[in-house]
Amino acid sequence: MQRSPQQAGPESRTPPSAPSTTPTPAWAAADCSAAEPIGGLQEYYYELCMEKSQEIKPFILHILQEVDEEIEKGLVGITLNVAGNCHLMPVERVTGEDFWILCRILKNNPYINGLDVRYNLISDVGVSYAAKLLQKQHNLIYLNLMFNDIGPEGGELIAKALHKNTTLKHLRMTGNKIENKGGMFFAAMLQINSSLEKLDVGDCDLGMQSVIAFATVLTQNQTIKGLNLNRPILYGEQEESTVHLGHMLKENQCLVELHMCKHDIKNCGMKQLCDALYLNRSLRYLDVSCNKITQDGMVCLANVLKSNTTLEVIDLSFNRIENAGANYLSDALASHNRTLKALSVVSNNIEGEGLVALSQSMKTNPTLSNIYIWGNKFDEATRVAYSDLIHMGRLKSDNTDVEPFVVDGHVYLAEVSNGLKRHYYWTPGYGEACSPSSNAGFTLVPVGQYL
Repeated sequence: MQRSPQQAGPESRTPPSAPSTTPTPAWAAADCSAAEPIGGLQEYYYELCMEKSQEIKPFILHILQEVDEEIEKGLVGITLNVAGNCHLMPVERVTGEDFWILCRILKNNPYINGLDVRYNLISDVGVSYAAKLLQKQHNLIYLNLMFNDIGPEGGELIAKALHKNTTLKHLRMTGNKIENKGGMFFAAMLQINSSLEKLDVGDCDLGMQSVIAFATVLTQNQTIKGLNLNRPILYGEQEESTVHLGHMLKENQCLVELHMCKHDIKNCGMKQLCDALYLNRSLRYLDVSCNKITQDGMVCLANVLKSNTTLEVIDLSFNRIENAGANYLSDALASHNRTLKALSVVSNNIEGEGLVALSQSMKTNPTLSNIYIWGNKFDEATRVAYSDLIHMGRLKSDNTDVEPFVVDGHVYLAEVSNGLKRHYYWTPGYGEACSPSSNAGFTLVPVGQYL
């Protein structure tokens, strides 16, 4: 629905102010609008920019035009995607000034429930307006702020805004250096907030103190279903993070998805997690990729898989389980486990013996549907085994990261762009960004409707 010209008049209220550490920009000295528009977003953006002498970004204008068209079709639940890493057209990244205007446009709009502004230049100045938006926009359920140069002060603003917010379900802070200070504010927020279901604070330079705080809070929080704690800044060799997160898993019966990539987990830490998984009855997706787990850790995991009936996706990519570890897993999958659906052993220094054993387990295990093996050492037996699985229909081509081809009578395997979370950091220049084949982990274990 288009706005009438009378709706574009100036407003008497003052705009959201910037954080106390940053002076309020001159362009935000006075707010504008009368009745909140529910359509004509492109026109409204143009008018706001003209009134504030703000540069009109063609990319934003184009995106708002597409949203207007969706609104005219009667669509609801729209995500406003102004990602700064779009490869399909020239992009001038959103600044704090641009973001203030976007927040004004989104406020009270009933058609839009998601905002994706990843890879922009919002910084702590712009994130103060996001905090105000969370307090006033009661339709927003998804907010993606990943890689926006947000620091500890900006993290504090967002975390405190969520104390009273009751609608947001999924927040991505990935790649913003909120550090230990910001992480503590988010952990404290989870003691109060009862609506957030998925939180991503991966690559945020969290310290051990905030990781422990998250683990402690989640022994009580019964709302969070997905948590990403990838790549904290940890010191020491005692694997404290796995001790505390393991204790949390024993107590928490609500968490469905846990990412612990780059936690420096070794076999002792893996044993701590496995001991907890004997008691946990909710976790379905475990990500321990990019750690230092070897075959001894797989002994513990294989024993868990013999009795665990909830785990459906396990990501072991970029460890070093080798042939022995693969054999332990294949034995458990072939004879005992009937719940695991997806397994990634990408780049684990596995040779033909272990890879063939995993392929053989799929012949007797009817549940395991997705397996990812690229980056290991393929021999002729491996190539033939996975080619046979694919050709006989036991392994669908969309459910693995290899594709067989024949040259001079010999079978080879080529890599294809499938995986558990292929588009976690980036979106493709063409095709569907959230396709099930590229993001199988999030498809098999859906927590929230967005990646």
